[in-house]
Amino acid sequence: MLLTDAPERLLDRVRKLLAQAEDDAVTPAEAQAFTTKAAELMAKYGIDRALLAADQPETDQPANRILDIDNPWAREKAHLLCGLASALRCQCILLNSTRPGSRVHIFGFGSDIERTDLLYTSVLIQMAHGLAGARVPDWSSSARAWRRSWLLGFATAVIARVRQAEHGAVTVATGGAAGNSDRTAIVLADRSVVIRQQVEQAYPVTRKARVTYSGSGYRDGYERGQRADLGGTRLPRQKGRSLVAAKGATQQTGGQRPLF
Repeated sequence: MLLTDAPERLLDRVRKLLAQAEDDAVTPAEAQAFTTKAAELMAKYGIDRALLAADQPETDQPANRILDIDNPWAREKAHLLCGLASALRCQCILLNSTRPGSRVHIFGFGSDIERTDLLYTSVLIQMAHGLAGARVPDWSSSARAWRRSWLLGFATAVIARVRQAEHGAVTVATGGAAGNSDRTAIVLADRSVVIRQQVEQAYPVTRKARVTYSGSGYRDGYERGQRADLGGTRLPRQKGRSLVAAKGATQQTGGQRPLF
């Protein structure tokens, strides 16, 4: 049996749990339990891949992708992508672009970009469906501002859930026997340094970007985001959404902004 078999079996369990969560026959409570467990296993998968790569570097190399995000709501989609990527130990740079929409350059180890791809592709579709079903209050002075705040609330809730799962997995992995816990902490720290150096080499000068909103739909979006499935195996890949199918990375200069 190859050493890579164990992480792959773990990811297969994640896909099966997500498929169960998406089944119309399960109750909301059951779906929440399935997705929570899936997020926990996906976090463990990320750590297992990191430890495997420490022994077999060829199994997981640093990588980067450029993703063009189309309108409508390109900036809000970019906020979701960058938040998920950051939670999953990647880094994003928001690039200036002459085309409509947003362009994001994501850096990370291959397995972490893979995890980001899985979650972003699923959550993006769920976010669109949720917004389509959300009713703008009659008293709202701006329907667009309300919807934008709803999207940001949704994204914030999902990102927080993913961060919590990642933190829990790291806590477990670094809280065992002294030797194993120290090794895990060192491996994860080293990977973070590698990715940070990649970003700094590609973009020596960046500036922080702040996301603000004026609408009043944030709370409704946040509550919907707390119920979102964290992934999905039956969702079709759509153009401009999959990181795996994104354009090859090319260095850009000027106006680069890390969102997280």
